[in-house]
Amino acid sequence: MKKSIPVLFILLFLAAALGVLKGSVQIPLKDFLLKDSQPIVQLRILRIFLAAIAGSGLAVSGIVLQAILRNSLAEPYLLGTSSGAGLGAVIAIILGVSGIYLPLAAFLGAVLSIILVYNLARENNKIPEQSLILSGVIVSVALSAIIVFLISISGNEALHEITWWLWGSLQVFDLKLLLTVAAIVLAGIAAIFCFAQDLNAISIGEEEAMHLGVDIERVKKILILITSLITASLVCICGIIGFVGLMIPHMMRLVVGPNHKVLIPVTCLAAACFMIACDTLSRTLIPPLEIPIGVITAILGAPTFIFLLKHKARIK
Repeated sequence: MKKSIPVLFILLFLAAALGVLKGSVQIPLKDFLLKDSQPIVQLRILRIFLAAIAGSGLAVSGIVLQAILRNSLAEPYLLGTSSGAGLGAVIAIILGVSGIYLPLAAFLGAVLSIILVYNLARENNKIPEQSLILSGVIVSVALSAIIVFLISISGNEALHEITWWLWGSLQVFDLKLLLTVAAIVLAGIAAIFCFAQDLNAISIGEEEAMHLGVDIERVKKILILITSLITASLVCICGIIGFVGLMIPHMMRLVVGPNHKVLIPVTCLAAACFMIACDTLSRTLIPPLEIPIGVITAILGAPTFIFLLKHKARIK
């Protein structure tokens, strides 16, 4: 932990510096403070801020879902939470709901999708791990298809213009919404950190957690609501971004271990670095075109998912 934090802060600074200077328009370091460069610099700083918030929120949500479901493959995208939030946001846009209320609509969609996945996976009051992931993937695909259908038939021009949003984007169009989402995500991460000891107990086993005095069902319900709110808020502003909640928590467990009091803050920093680097990559690979950031995370995340799936199968 002591060595990891300073290293991650240095990496975060370097990633942020590259994120500001690199893009379809390159900004030489000597021109950083020039007046002509300021509009681009300000936009990129907002993107970096959103990338850090999004990475941290998605990664911590992954940590929580993996702990309370005791499934190493659990994360918001694979469990359909992101797609549920996306569907809620799209329906709200079609109905003409104000942008500031989009997180609420997305939150309802996220919660309903989790309930749907849970009930589909349940077998005699038990949740088999493979059934949970399979149900999540099915629900995610189905809800994504409904989103595309609604966008296709809608006469709302705004919806047609945000098709890119299905694969994620860190372009900031609404500063008020950005600040609202940032406040929700940071408050959610802080609340989750307060449950770090409970997460440690649940990760060991539910019987052990009960002996330690943890009200498991209450903790699960609270944490599912918090992760749903975090995911829904992020989907509203940067779309559906997958696999961040799968890759980064596993990488950080290898570095600092499973103690959630250490794992949560370290993962926040690592995920922020990762998302900023992915955003820079999305803007510099094929300039002046911008690749949706969800494409970058999916290309990196899919092999990780396959590796973890095969690894679990060998253990069993």
